[in-house]
Amino acid sequence: MDFTPHTQQDITMMLEHLGLRDIDDLFGHLPISVLVDRSPTIGDGVSEPELQALFAAWAGSNHSDLICFAGGGYYDHYVSPTVKALTSRPEFATAYTPYQAEVSQGMLQVLYEYQSMVCGITEMDITNASMYDGATAAGEAVSAAVLATRRSVVWVSSGLGPRIRETIQTLATARNLQVVEHPLVGGRTVWATEAGPQPAAVLWAQPNYLGVIEDYDAAVATARQHDALAIVSYDPMTLGVLRSPGSAGVDIAVGEGQALGNPLSFGGPGLGLFSITAKHVRRMPGRIIGRTVDRDGATAYVMTLRAREQDIRRAKASSNICSNEALNAVAAAVQLGWLGPDGLVEVGERSAQKAHYLAKRLEQIPGVRRANEASFVREFAVLLPMEPEIVIEAMADRGYLAGIALSKDYPDLPGGLLIAVTERRTKDELDGYVDAMKEVIAHG
Repeated sequence: MDFTPHTQQDITMMLEHLGLRDIDDLFGHLPISVLVDRSPTIGDGVSEPELQALFAAWAGSNHSDLICFAGGGYYDHYVSPTVKALTSRPEFATAYTPYQAEVSQGMLQVLYEYQSMVCGITEMDITNASMYDGATAAGEAVSAAVLATRRSVVWVSSGLGPRIRETIQTLATARNLQVVEHPLVGGRTVWATEAGPQPAAVLWAQPNYLGVIEDYDAAVATARQHDALAIVSYDPMTLGVLRSPGSAGVDIAVGEGQALGNPLSFGGPGLGLFSITAKHVRRMPGRIIGRTVDRDGATAYVMTLRAREQDIRRAKASSNICSNEALNAVAAAVQLGWLGPDGLVEVGERSAQKAHYLAKRLEQIPGVRRANEASFVREFAVLLPMEPEIVIEAMADRGYLAGIALSKDYPDLPGGLLIAVTERRTKDELDGYVDAMKEVIAHG
C-alpha cells in the first residue's frame, strides 16, 4: 500500500482547524529545553560489528546491574528461562489477533489456560485475556461499576498506587465522574461514612502502595453498605500468603501482572489482570476465551461473549480497548504453570521473611524507623533522617537501587522511602544494603 504524505494544503487546513499558526505550535506546551532545534545528524553507515559495539557502549550507561530494592507496583521477581523459551516461539510472538479460531487453537488454548490460572489464584468467576496494565485495568473496572450502578461517584483509597489514581482521574475527567479519596491512618485506609452521593465503586489495593495489608472485610462492608461494587487492585505474587479477592467477596479484582513472567524493562510492558463475578460478566472489557466443541465433538477454543466488544456493538460496548497484552499473558501462564500452587506460596513466604528481616535491621540504624507499624508482606516504608533522594543517589553509587522516595505522592511522609524485597534477594545483599545505608546516613 502506497503512503501518501500530507500535502501543504492538508497541513494548513488541519492547523487552521486547531487554531494554530504552524507545526511548531503543536509543541508549544513543552519546555524549550527538551526541544531539538535542528534535524538529527545521521552519519555514514557502519558495519554490523561496529553497530553492535556502539549499542553495547550506549547500554553501558544503564544501571541494570544495581541490586533492586525498588517496587511500587513493579517487582524484581525471578523469571524462569522456560518463559522466554516458549514465548519466543513464532506461534506466540506475533501481533496477529486470533479471530480465526480454526487456525489459532494454540494461542486460544494458552489464553484460556491463563484465564483459568488467574481465576484459580484469585478465586474469581471469570478472567479476561489481559489488558494493557494494572492501571488501565483499574480504570476499566471503574467504568464497569459506573455502567452497572448508573452512578457518577467513585471512592478510592489513598493507598492505591499514585499512577493508578492518576489513570482513574483521567477517566473521571473525561466522563464527568467525581473521585473521592479516603485517607490512610497508620498505613491503612479509613473509609469515611459521611452523607453524600452514593458511590458506584469502592476501590482499594491489597497490599496498598505502602506495602500495608488492608482490611478486606472493612472495605467490602463499606461497598455493601452503599450498594456499590467492591473493586480491589491486588498483587498476584502475594496470593500465596494472603487472602484471595474472591474469598473476600469482591466484585472485580484487577492487578498488575508484570511480576508473572515479565521482566522489568524501563517501565514496561505491563500486564493488566482483570477478573469479575459472573453477575457482572457482561460489563467486563476485553476479550474472553471460551471452551466449546466443534462439529466433530472435539474440544475447541473460541472468543466468546463478543457482543460486549466495540467491534460488534461500538455504541454499547463496555470498553473501547481493542488490543491487549496477549504475549505477556502467555508469559504469565508459563510462569504460573512453572511455579505451581506450592511455588507461589514459597515465593510469598520467602519474600515476606526477607522483607521483615531487612526492616528489623534497618530500624537498628540511628534515625531510621518504620513509617507505620501495620502488617506488611514484602514491601514497607521507612522514614529517613535525611532527604530520600540524596540517599537513593548515594546508594546507587554503592550498587543498590534503594527504593522509591514517597514525598512527591505522600507529602505527609517527607522522609519516606518505599523498599521492596523479593525472593531473589540473598542475605548477603540484604546485609550489604544495611551496611551501605548506615554509611550513607553516617556521612549525612
